[in-house]
Amino acid sequence: MALMLGVDTGGTYTDAVLIRDEETVVASAKSLTTRQDLSVGISRAIASVLEQSGADKSQIAMASMSTTLATNALVEGQGGRVGLILIGFSEKDVARQGLEAALKGDPVVFVTGGHNHAGGEIAPLDVVHLRAELAKIAGDLSGIAIASQFATRNPVHEVEAREIVRETCALPVSCSHDLSAKLGGPKRAMTAVLNARLIGMIDHLIAATEGLLCDLNINAPLMVVRGDGALISADQAREKPIETILSGPAASIVGARWLTDATDALVSDIGGTTTDIALLRDGRPMIDPDGASVGGLRTMVEAVAMRTTGLGGDSEVHIDKDGLSGGLQLGPRRVLPISLLAKDWPELVHATLDRQINDWRVGEFTARFVVPVQGFDRSPAGLDARDLRLLERIGDTPKPLGDVLQTRVELGALDRLISRGLVIVSAITASDASHVLGRVDIWDIGAAEKALTLFARQRTGAGVCVARDAPELAQKIVDQLTQQTSEALLEAAFAEEPIFDGSPRELARHALMKSGLNNHRNVVAIKAGLNLPVIGLGASARSYYGAVGDRLNTTTILPEHGGVANAIGAVVGQITMRETGEVNSAGEGRFQTFLDNGPQMFDDQTQALAKLEQELKNRAHAAAIAAGAQDVRIQVSQDIQTADVENRQVFVSAQITVTASGRPRIAIE
Repeated sequence: MALMLGVDTGGTYTDAVLIRDEETVVASAKSLTTRQDLSVGISRAIASVLEQSGADKSQIAMASMSTTLATNALVEGQGGRVGLILIGFSEKDVARQGLEAALKGDPVVFVTGGHNHAGGEIAPLDVVHLRAELAKIAGDLSGIAIASQFATRNPVHEVEAREIVRETCALPVSCSHDLSAKLGGPKRAMTAVLNARLIGMIDHLIAATEGLLCDLNINAPLMVVRGDGALISADQAREKPIETILSGPAASIVGARWLTDATDALVSDIGGTTTDIALLRDGRPMIDPDGASVGGLRTMVEAVAMRTTGLGGDSEVHIDKDGLSGGLQLGPRRVLPISLLAKDWPELVHATLDRQINDWRVGEFTARFVVPVQGFDRSPAGLDARDLRLLERIGDTPKPLGDVLQTRVELGALDRLISRGLVIVSAITASDASHVLGRVDIWDIGAAEKALTLFARQRTGAGVCVARDAPELAQKIVDQLTQQTSEALLEAAFAEEPIFDGSPRELARHALMKSGLNNHRNVVAIKAGLNLPVIGLGASARSYYGAVGDRLNTTTILPEHGGVANAIGAVVGQITMRETGEVNSAGEGRFQTFLDNGPQMFDDQTQALAKLEQELKNRAHAAAIAAGAQDVRIQVSQDIQTADVENRQVFVSAQITVTASGRPRIAIE
């Protein structure tokens, strides 16, 4: 009997599951994610499933993990400070395709060099200038990203620059050609920047997990779920952490399929920070052809076609004061629920809330706390003097937000501390509302009631209180979560309906759509809804998704182990490696293929295609073996483009994709 251990580390919970012989869930458990030391939350979750199952640890043949940490970091703007080396690009290119937004003010070094579309060198790499600029910025960085013009046609300048970085400053390096074979320099550069920014975070997670497995004497290989649902080795994830964005959501899709046997459905996974929605067609998750989009940034990472929105059980509740209606809004920022903070700091939270309730004045920072995240460098690079003063004032324990901020100017400093992962705000959330309504009772219900009582006193744009009391406000919050979830699902559905004129967001909120959902009957009869079931996943799905299904006039499927679908998907997937390359026409009877060591010319089309295919097979097979695959299968697809010239078909270009796949090797047979 072989056991497989799956772990998912999310923004709020860490899940663990044991599966026997890839068929049966033996045990599952949840533990709060401990950001200051991820191994603590992982250890508690694993210990719980081992205790429940009574399993022999020596029977654990494989361990695999998925995570939403990289996704959440991009949504929340977190990550290390990095430098970007742009070879052959101009300053105007920084403003293109999200690169400037991804940089967030981090330094850029422009270096002469790069290649043209045919892979020919435009100018030699300016090594002297590169070394000089690196000496100026390297001490303030956690990683380096490198992007050279047309590096996918000839990567030699990126490779040379990488070696110089490693010799000069020994920082982690991300080259754009290693992350994507597609053209589009600024977008590829942006992907490299995000990869460099995530390296430290993912390395910390993997190291914590590997150390814990070692301490538990679990002698099993560790795998990580990629953003397309496939598995990769821990070492591969360390090198390319950008490929783990949407790892958790992708694992949940794989898990949903395994749990339900559904072939066609919308899968919606609600976590603490985000709601992730994907389409399951013919039993397979749809892959985004344009690359994963997270936090408003479109990357070149191949991943599940996932729509991620900043809406979760721990999303901050705030008042929309535009106009006079004064409706509630949730997200996109994740905060620590008041009821959870009170579980660990009851005296501080209750004393503060009692004082504020007796005061009757409702300020901007009422029922809000700031909580330091332990275990991080208290003087990180990239923070100015005001940021550091605020960080020192916050200290090592939670404090009422109003006691810490001295002026409104410091709100900017607080945002920077949050973005660096050094502190988190605690405020009311949908999780607190669920406690007040009696739907859950795992944390401090009394603290949630007091916080919602205070929030209910706030005034809308019309000058009236948000709600009469805590229970009424709690229901309004849950109703708003239902509304925003429904709109997110409709957006995902309309994205698959190109027949309609308009953006998915506009269509999901159109007056006709709203009338149809309400089964409008007058002179005109309008009925609308989803034509696919919704599979609700996540710890809180059972609390909310019944109402979501009713709202969208569809069936909601809530599988028994849906709360740990991510952890299940982490161990039931397979290793899949894809390599893509091109052959282009270089004139009559001339064919150019782009290989690892640069472009190569051929006089014969068949030879050019065969040479590229063999190189791609070698790379894909080697990557699959390195990831731990066994019984590797190779699939090859060709997309050949021709043109009709003087009544004959002329070769224009060809794209070859090689896929190597197999199940992971396990520690015991």
